[in-house]
Amino acid sequence: MYSTCSFYELEPTILQKIKPKKMNYTYIIIDDDPESVLKTKAIASEFSELNFLASADNYADGVNLILEHMPRLIFLEIDPTDKNSNLSLQLINGLLMYLKELPKIVITTKKKDFAFDCIKYEVIDYLLKPLLVIDFVKLIHKLNKINTEDEIVLVQNPKEKRELEKIESTNNKKSFILCVKSYGDHRYIDSDDISYFQADNNSTDIHLKNGEMITAFKTLKHFETVLTNPFIRIHNSYIVNRNYISRIHTGNSVCYIKKTTIKLPFSKSYKTNVDFIISEFANENYIET
Repeated sequence: MYSTCSFYELEPTILQKIKPKKMNYTYIIIDDDPESVLKTKAIASEFSELNFLASADNYADGVNLILEHMPRLIFLEIDPTDKNSNLSLQLINGLLMYLKELPKIVITTKKKDFAFDCIKYEVIDYLLKPLLVIDFVKLIHKLNKINTEDEIVLVQNPKEKRELEKIESTNNKKSFILCVKSYGDHRYIDSDDISYFQADNNSTDIHLKNGEMITAFKTLKHFETVLTNPFIRIHNSYIVNRNYISRIHTGNSVCYIKKTTIKLPFSKSYKTNVDFIISEFANENYIET
């Protein structure tokens, strides 16, 4: 006679069956328009799956609230009326400095213009204002669908998990080649050689560790969008490679570049990013005296 066994009994450490269940999604609203915040909250209150935590009207407070409350969902305005709020897709990059896995992001805005850019950030939804109840109905279905697809979860044994984490850590530290093109001239720059970027109207000056400067006909905003850690924006005019920072003076709001006399200012609106740099140094192999 042949004995039978379930597929899951064959490899209990590899596959694990999880029963689907109704999910609850805590959320934060980040929007500079108080009326929009109230409208979003009012519609969301119609759905028992959605639980409001807090709201913020600017970049810095938004990042802080997310890190404090760790919501599962974020409603984010990326084209604010108040430009000083610094609300944009860059908030997602800001979160990536702290979190390995991000909450689900729902963009709420009045224009369709940013939809293509949002694809790169893998936002879960792009809702046009004024928001409608049906928008939230579809959103809940989408969230539940994702949850259902996660019913079967891969579970690595400890050895496999350590190996994967080691590979992932190595990949994250890899440098890349930045290609600067100008009238048929292709300049290839190793990212490890870049100490900082400086805005110059609609172009950007790329400063290398050897003192050379290369001008790229792209805005600093463009580079902020495509670059990740260790490149961190600290000012409206500067993105710095944190590996080239030798000193941070919070009292004078300046960063010093290694083996140079260069001091880069950092602004209050990007203080969260500077705090992140300081915390990264603190988590590394260093001695404080």
